[in-house]
Amino acid sequence: MENAVTIEASDAKKQAAAERVGALDARTRSLALAALLVGAFLPPLDFFIVNLALPAIRSGLHASASQLQLIISAYASAYAVFLITGGRLGDLYGRKRMFMTGMGGFVLASALCGLAPSGGVLIAGRILQGITASVMAPQVLATIRTVFSDGELTRVMGLYGSVFGLSAIAGQLGGGALITLHPFGLGWQSIFWINVPIGAVALIGAAKFVPETQPAQRARIDVAGVALLSLFLASIIYPLTQGREAGWPLWTYLSFLASVPILAAFIAAENRIARSGGDPLIDLTLFQRSPFVTGLAMTFLFYSISAFFLTFGVYLQSGLGWSPLASGAAIMPFAGGFMAASLYSATLAKRVGANILQIGFGMLSLGFAGAMLALRGADAPGLAFYAALLCAGLGQGFVLPSVVRTVLASVDASQAGLASGVVTSTLQIGAAVGVAAIGGVFFTVLGHRTAPASYATAFQSTMAVLSVLQLVCLLLAAFAARKKNRPERESFRVS
Repeated sequence: MENAVTIEASDAKKQAAAERVGALDARTRSLALAALLVGAFLPPLDFFIVNLALPAIRSGLHASASQLQLIISAYASAYAVFLITGGRLGDLYGRKRMFMTGMGGFVLASALCGLAPSGGVLIAGRILQGITASVMAPQVLATIRTVFSDGELTRVMGLYGSVFGLSAIAGQLGGGALITLHPFGLGWQSIFWINVPIGAVALIGAAKFVPETQPAQRARIDVAGVALLSLFLASIIYPLTQGREAGWPLWTYLSFLASVPILAAFIAAENRIARSGGDPLIDLTLFQRSPFVTGLAMTFLFYSISAFFLTFGVYLQSGLGWSPLASGAAIMPFAGGFMAASLYSATLAKRVGANILQIGFGMLSLGFAGAMLALRGADAPGLAFYAALLCAGLGQGFVLPSVVRTVLASVDASQAGLASGVVTSTLQIGAAVGVAAIGGVFFTVLGHRTAPASYATAFQSTMAVLSVLQLVCLLLAAFAARKKNRPERESFRVS
């Protein structure tokens, strides 16, 4: 009898929560979305903007080369390692609560970075930024998945995708402007202080407009799962972000090898908790769903294009001698196309459905191939090259919101936090692998040569690899679309 009462109370709480979310008017939901999108905007902004500030940080803090590398990689590693845990925390303890906790922590960490008197303190601040961003970011997708209907999700995900294009533009041009103009007498510190007022406004907006979505019965966090998963991701991501610059020493290979038994221990622990009726960190049955797994595979290969940003910057600055601001401006056709296509993706998706992924991947592959061919025999990028970049940017704008929506739509809303953490973590791991592997192709082809033509040849090689990978994604998207159109024999809906 007591169990029946508990179940009824739980159902009543779930229904009440659903009614509160459903009762939100259009204005409130729009303002809630604005606050959430700031949470999606800040983490990638800090990736783009810090790259441009590294020379100023080096001279201002007398930072060593290894410290400069850690300023980038420590943030990326901490962010990627804890994303899944951050998403699960939102499922367990409330997504609004975790979003505001992460945003508040990110603002404080940004202030610490802006006040850093040394490279070591700045690295510590960057690690804290990465951890707090990993708590904040998954709640954005999870709340969107819960608050907006399936009919609205396509449009909202287009806005979500456009935020990444905006962050690239703001990071490249805005970062260059901040460093050049020295507002309020600040140098490189301004790129961190800018997060404080933006984050504060988002916190106020979240407190007022974002609804709380959380389970009726609070589960306990899987501490062993968190430790094992974090260790597994760290054993892959850290050597990927550090290995190339360090010359791939023995410890990087030992770390990769150690990831295999750590993963096995994690899977065993999660299965044991599930069999005993507990609450595992990750519901491994998610990986029995073909749409979920195929979506993650596309996500991983797709985001290897992060190697483009690294190699393009090296080609322009080291190969052609361009300034950071000029290099930032050169990427605008790609970033502008990315943002525009993200905004248009909802309209296109209504016309072509799931085929939008094939269109996007096709444009990415064609754009990178065109950029490669446009540099043949050219002393510098020309009109044909920038037209190819625009094509690739449009492709990315169509793909990003669509592939994320595909993954999220394959799970129940109650697991949206976990799924968003998994997909966002997959994006980060894909980026790390892409930078390490495809960036390695660039530097291997370049060798010790320093002529502009040598840099152009190395950059062309990375464009060729990226074009092929996006072609593989196109084939995966076509396979997924065909399978979706077939009648399913079993239902994958989570009760």
